[in-house]
Amino acid sequence: MIDVATTWQQACTALAGDDYDTAFSVLEGALHEADRPRKARLSLYLASVQALYGDPATTEVGAALRDARTADPAIRSDPLYVALSAELDARLRGPDAAPPPPEVREAADPLARYHALAALSLAGHPQDALDIHLPLAELPAHLRWRLRSWQADAEESLGHTAEARHLYAEAAHHASGLNRAVMLQEGAALELQLGDMNAALSLLGQARPLYTGQNAEEEGLNLATWHYLQAQGLLQTGKPDDALESIREADRLERQHGDPSYGVALVWGQVLTHLGRHDEALAQFTRALTLAGDGDRPFAQHELGVALLDLDRPLEAREHLEAALSDPEYPYRPEVLADLAECDYRLGRLQEAQLAAEQALAQGAVIPASMVLGNVALEYYHLDEALDHFERVVRESAQGTRDWVMGHQMAADVMAQQGFRDPAAAYAHAQQALEFTPESDDWRGTLEDHLRKAETLMGQGGGRTLN
Repeated sequence: MIDVATTWQQACTALAGDDYDTAFSVLEGALHEADRPRKARLSLYLASVQALYGDPATTEVGAALRDARTADPAIRSDPLYVALSAELDARLRGPDAAPPPPEVREAADPLARYHALAALSLAGHPQDALDIHLPLAELPAHLRWRLRSWQADAEESLGHTAEARHLYAEAAHHASGLNRAVMLQEGAALELQLGDMNAALSLLGQARPLYTGQNAEEEGLNLATWHYLQAQGLLQTGKPDDALESIREADRLERQHGDPSYGVALVWGQVLTHLGRHDEALAQFTRALTLAGDGDRPFAQHELGVALLDLDRPLEAREHLEAALSDPEYPYRPEVLADLAECDYRLGRLQEAQLAAEQALAQGAVIPASMVLGNVALEYYHLDEALDHFERVVRESAQGTRDWVMGHQMAADVMAQQGFRDPAAAYAHAQQALEFTPESDDWRGTLEDHLRKAETLMGQGGGRTLN
């Protein structure tokens, strides 16, 4: 006589050690010997295990649920059956899926509550998922890190980043091997979004040794993601050459184990832009646009527009920027407005450029809008106004960034045009800019000239002196 509880415990023990072959062998062996009522319950447990494979296993989950109701039609009212059916429906229909009913979310069976939580998360009901009471200790070990992962994802979608960060860390703590690496990478992705590059790179450093190379097929796409995230962290910490090497490896692994992705092409373009290889960057952003899904298209359109601006092709840039702006859900609409203002400025439409830049500034795109406004003010020879805008760029930009350097360059140049009324301030701007301006840059000679003139005037007692 097959004991269902004992069989499930044996399967869970195997799953806790990531031994899926043994878990399936235990369940399938019991299914062959069980009578119909027990077969129905075992089929539900088999569906639960199949569900761990996510979207690729929807056919297998559906088959296991069908076997369960064939063996015992009454199983349809069982909370675990209802929860698994809801999760399957959510995977197939997304937000159109019917959520599991309240009685299933409060079922005595923690496994039913787990799958109800997964169903709600997949269907886009993160708060309802978080409202399910499910203590970690009630679940078998193989589901504990997964529970924290679902909860972290729900918190992140609600904008609760501190809670999500903590939950991803918990998920990584309860996972092992490749699963632990994936959870560390999820945490790193969140840190990248939050702008904490050192924290992201630290988490990625913990994840990398967990890739053993013993199962290249299983590791392949996850390792591609690791390189994709590493490239972003390296780029933002001033290591574009290392970032380029990492994003190339991400692309290679994707092609070897799956398909090229929008995200890798986009980051590749960003790296090439940072390296000044604008034609190559344009090719990558164009590829990203062809790979992008509907939700990603405005991001690709925006990057493509900026790349075309870098190549001084404002008419083409405008087409892509307007496409990005047409999406009311795109989160960087103020920045797009500022880039459209830059297009107008380059096309000589100064009034249109000023209006768009003022709108962008009012909506929060302070740095790019101020840069355009400064350039427009220069065209009208409103030097004091231009200086105010360029100094705002310097104040708001991170040290060493492209905008920060350009702000210092332009501020020094405006002060020179004003006749070095404040030579110490002009000297400071020129000195800061020179530190990050390459020898080959056309600005180099201009800045050195400003520096010498400001230094001479300070030696003659003109203006204030530097401390």
